[in-house]
Amino acid sequence: MGDWGFLEKLLDQVQEHSTVIGKIWLTVLFIFRILILGLAGESVWGDEQSDFLCNTKQPGCVNVCYDKAFPISHIRYWVLQFLFVSTPTLVYLGHVIYLSGREEKLKQRESELRAAQIKDLKAEQALSAVQKKISKICVAEDGRIKLRGSLMWTYVVSVICKSIFEAGFLLGQWYLYGFFMPPIFVCERAPCPHKVDCFVSRPTEKTIFIIFMMVVGLISLGLNLLELFHLCCKNLLSSMREASSSSSPAGDIDSFPDSKPGDLVTGPTRREDNWIMLDGRTHYSMSETEARQLQMEKVSVFNAESS
Repeated sequence: MGDWGFLEKLLDQVQEHSTVIGKIWLTVLFIFRILILGLAGESVWGDEQSDFLCNTKQPGCVNVCYDKAFPISHIRYWVLQFLFVSTPTLVYLGHVIYLSGREEKLKQRESELRAAQIKDLKAEQALSAVQKKISKICVAEDGRIKLRGSLMWTYVVSVICKSIFEAGFLLGQWYLYGFFMPPIFVCERAPCPHKVDCFVSRPTEKTIFIIFMMVVGLISLGLNLLELFHLCCKNLLSSMREASSSSSPAGDIDSFPDSKPGDLVTGPTRREDNWIMLDGRTHYSMSETEARQLQMEKVSVFNAESS
């Protein structure tokens, strides 16, 4: 068995950006799969080939019978399974790291624009664009990136891929070995002269280990499916909540019946845009600077007419 420390460190970083069910899945992967395989796997399957005995002295017969009985070692098969089911999670971690780096660059750009103290329209538009990009990343107060937007889709796809890999490897294990380790394996394969009986060492212990790994794999698959259901319900409730709370800008402006033409009204659904009422009916959306300039022009025209 190789060193799992590097993979464990990478997957440990994913826990900060996973759901509760995802954290449980990682715990099952660490403790009941990687740790158990590393501690007990070698001792149970270490004599797999050396103690595979057949009642023949025909040269090469034992080797071909062992190859037929074990197309791939159980240990190596489970190692491949762990690597495959962990790869989608590592891809999701790469997306998280990319968004974290992008957020730092955008915040640095925002601070540079604020420090420049340039009050022209282009600078304010650039600052507003940077703020919109930062808001799309959805960073929580504790620094964690929220599961929204493209990151949510990456997480969902990673869970789907984990479920497919998990189910595929479970079916593959059932097809190759079944659920039990037979104590006697009957082999009829060249260059064996006849049917040969081969004996597997510690079949009961290996059967228990196979069943344990199969049950843990089914639990991991169930956690993946449960997490998919949880994410679908969460997105559905979030969409319904946003649909119920959202309203049109015109309805927001009409809520000010006493407003007069030229009055500056701040739209409650947008922070950087302002709404101007002209002729009592027509509404235009513009930046705060443009709204102030237009209002100052109207005041100047009104003062000139009064004088």
